[in-house]
Amino acid sequence: MNIDSIKNGVVIDHITAGRGMTLYRLLDLDGVDVPVAIITNAQSEKKGKKDIIKIDADIPVDLDVIGYVDPGATVNIIKDGAVSEKKKMKLPQTLKNVLKCKNPRCITMTEQELPQIFKLTDADHRTYRCIYCETKANI
Repeated sequence: MNIDSIKNGVVIDHITAGRGMTLYRLLDLDGVDVPVAIITNAQSEKKGKKDIIKIDADIPVDLDVIGYVDPGATVNIIKDGAVSEKKKMKLPQTLKNVLKCKNPRCITMTEQELPQIFKLTDADHRTYRCIYCETKANI
């Protein structure tokens, strides 16, 4: 399979196989009016298989979402056909409006204009907790 290189844009690489579509949805890439390529189960020397997302435009992507879904992923910023910046992802300390609290008694259920904010409480188990009610949300 051949996917053309991009001149200016973003390549999200080293995504754990199977997580590419989750990233696509959480980054709202289905709502952008630019070419986006999703490659699933590509061969990888390090991981065996991986997913890749190529965005053929210089648009902002939420690095916290990428770090939340796959902290092992990398984001390459492409300018004039070459990698101008490479970022390695890690678990973000806080997530804003990515997760929704499942506690029916949480204030975010009645005060819907409040942002949904979760704080990383256990990096080893990838556990986040709602800052309002402490409800646990695991990945």
